[in-house]
Order: sequence, then structure tokens, then C-alpha cells
Amino acid sequence: MASRRDCLLIGSAGFAGLTLADVLRADHRAGTGSSFKGVIHVHLDGGPPQLDTIDPKPLAPAEIRGEFSAIDTAVPGLQLCEHLPRLAAMADRFNWIRSLVGSAGAHNAFQCQSGFDEKDLQSSGGRPALGCVVSKLASSMADQVPSFVDLMQGRPLVRNSARPGFLGPAYQPFRPDLSQMFPRELEPGMKGELARLGTDHQTSLTLHAELNFHRLYDRQHLLAALDGFRREVDGSGMMSAMDRFGQQAASILTSGRLAEALDLDREDPRTLARYHLDASSSTEEHYTSEGPIAAKKFLLARRLIEAGVRCVSLSLSDFDTHSNNFGRMRLLLPVLDVGLSALVCDLEERGLLEDVLIVAWGEFGRTPRIDPKTAGRHHWPQVGPAILAGGHFRMGQVIGQTDREAAVPVSRPVHYKDVFATTYQHLGIDPHRTTLSDPQGRPQHLLDAGTPLRELV
Repeated sequence: MASRRDCLLIGSAGFAGLTLADVLRADHRAGTGSSFKGVIHVHLDGGPPQLDTIDPKPLAPAEIRGEFSAIDTAVPGLQLCEHLPRLAAMADRFNWIRSLVGSAGAHNAFQCQSGFDEKDLQSSGGRPALGCVVSKLASSMADQVPSFVDLMQGRPLVRNSARPGFLGPAYQPFRPDLSQMFPRELEPGMKGELARLGTDHQTSLTLHAELNFHRLYDRQHLLAALDGFRREVDGSGMMSAMDRFGQQAASILTSGRLAEALDLDREDPRTLARYHLDASSSTEEHYTSEGPIAAKKFLLARRLIEAGVRCVSLSLSDFDTHSNNFGRMRLLLPVLDVGLSALVCDLEERGLLEDVLIVAWGEFGRTPRIDPKTAGRHHWPQVGPAILAGGHFRMGQVIGQTDREAAVPVSRPVHYKDVFATTYQHLGIDPHRTTLSDPQGRPQHLLDAGTPLRELV
């Protein structure tokens, strides 16, 4: 009899037509709990403005409330920005955190990937991202899909936010090249950073045409023989780690499952239409901002989760609106509105929503007062917004409250580590008891602080 894990390796012999959704539905009919738990991290790259997203202040002075109106939602008393109408209509399927605190003030996604400042344990390689932790705890070299796929581009990739840290390269995420699918120009300084990364930060999804499975198998054994003596003197274990990643990559690439999940031509046109957003003819579009097609990043995340990937990260750029905040938000907020609402509906219809936790947030909020010279909002680490959905948690709640200018929390501050404690709880992992060894052999807890959000249970 096939194990449940065999069923998740869709595309293996005898299970070619079986999807993860089929397995979860079978679990439901049988009355057994699902052992698959997934996470989708949506990084609102640059820092989303709390006042212009989920915490509008319609009674504040114009220089604070801005140009947008507030609209009512499916949750009594909750108002959102007028450019989020789909999310407003289904607000009872989300939790709205208005009091996110503890920002490190850094312009990267690392805190949104781990809960920690990027410099924490820097001498040992740094803290690993949550997806890399999942790869360490729940993956094997025989997996036909990776545990962690990083779809993040731009600033998150340049700053290497989804890094394995002290776990080493064996647990790095799979990073497909999405530059042709979702073109986005980088700022000049970031182009230099990306160039210095080289070409090994992305993972090819296809084998060379002349390298079939049998040749690949022979090549692996040859390399293992040639490199054996080097591994014997490699005290750091780095070579063995790279061998592990290489073996897993070979398994994933020969299965073709990951490449198929990233091929939107295989998707039902009716589902594709759900993620469609009409292109704007506005001249206000900023060259570093996402275009309307970026809503399909959310569809890629769903396809990866359905294929068996446990952690997916995607980014939506560019919320770093030091100038022309409102012109740029008119273009970017509809992408978030369409993509996030479609993702939740899509997962729900496929029986996946209760097994997948979605977290959408950024590295900080933005200034309550609008800069009169640039019409922008600047960095504001004091408080920021976050949106949660799925995960078999209670939804339809507003958590935390800010003052009349959305400048500081006045009730229920929520730290990044509280959200990560909640995320680990969803995955069935106790972050305060579970440890991983750093290169010096010292046990490191997954979190050193943070409490699961009591409102969700």
C-alpha cells in the first residue's frame, strides 16, 4: 500500500493523475487530519503604507489621511483603502494586524523570512529563513519537489533574505529565474549588488539536452568518487552539504514536477482569468514597480503548494514610495487586491486553505505625514501592517489599534516573532523547544521570543 508521502510525489509511477488537493480531500472523507502544512510568504517589498492599505484614518488631516477614501468591509467596523475592494468584500476570511512592531528598520525581507534581524548570529552564518528550517526538518534528497521555493526578485534576492544561514547551502531555497515572466528593473545600486552575486543564486529547472537521467546518475557517482578524498579533509562539511543539494536538485529536475508547476500554460484558462488584471494606461507607473501581470505570482504560489512545496515566498514591488506615493499605490494596490483575493478563493475551492497559512507584510510601515515636497511617505519602523489568511485559524478579526495618525500602536502590539511563533505552530513545530546546531555545534532555538497569536486559536 502506498504511503501518504508517496502520494504527495505527484508524477511518480502509479500516481500521475493524483494532486495534493486529491490527497487532502481523501483525508477529509476518511476523517483523518492532514499532515501537509504549507506557508506562503508575500513580501510587500519596500514597506507598505499602513494608512493607504489596511489602517486608513478618514478623520485625520489631509496631510496624514492622504488622497484615498476608506471603504466598509465584510467585517463590521473595519475599513480598508478604496483600492482594495475585493479584499474588503471578503475581509471576514482574513486577519488584519494593524499593530506590527519590532522592525529592524532594514530595507530587506530577512525579518519577514525569519523574525530576526539579518545580523543575528552573523558570525555563525546568520539565522536561517523559515523555509530553510522546513527544508532541514522535513525534506529528503529523494523529494521530487523542494520544500522551499523562493520566487522573490529585486531587493529580497539582492539582499539574500531567503538564506539558509548557519544551516549551509544544502538547505538553500530553489530559486527559479522569473525575470522573463515578471520583468522588473532594479535600481542602479541594486544592479551592482545582483551582479556581485554571480549566476549561482538561481536554479535551472531543466537538464542539459545531452544529459539524460542515466548519464546524470553515472556523473554523480563519478564526482562522488573523485571528490571523496576532499570530503575527508573538509572539516566544515561544506562539500557534503553541496553534494546533498546537488542530489536533491537532480531528483527534482528529473521528475519535472517543479517546472510543470511554474508553467502557467498548463493552467485552466478560467483560473488564469481570476488572476487577470487589466493593464493601466497611467503615466504614473514607476520603473521599479510591478506591472499588472504580477498578480499571477500568487497563482504560481498556489500551483507550487498544490505540487507539494511546503514554503513559497513571493514579492510584490515596489512599496518604497519616497515620492509619488499615491500615484504608485493606484497601480500597485490593485495587483495585491486581485492576487491575494484570488489566491484565498483558489486555495479554498481546492480544499487547501486550512492547510496553508498566508502571511502578507513588509519590512516596516511608512510615515503618517506626507512629504509636501515629494508627495511620498518615508520609512516608519514604529508600526506596520500585516495580513493573515488560512491555516485553520479563526479569521475576520482586527488585531491591534494605532493612534489617530497610525503612528504608534495604542493596543495589542504584535511582534514579527509572534507571527513566526504562530506560523511554526501551524506547521506543528514548537520553535521554543526545537533546536538546530550551528557550525560550532551549539544548539540554537528556532525563536528566542514570540508567542502564538491568541486571537487565532
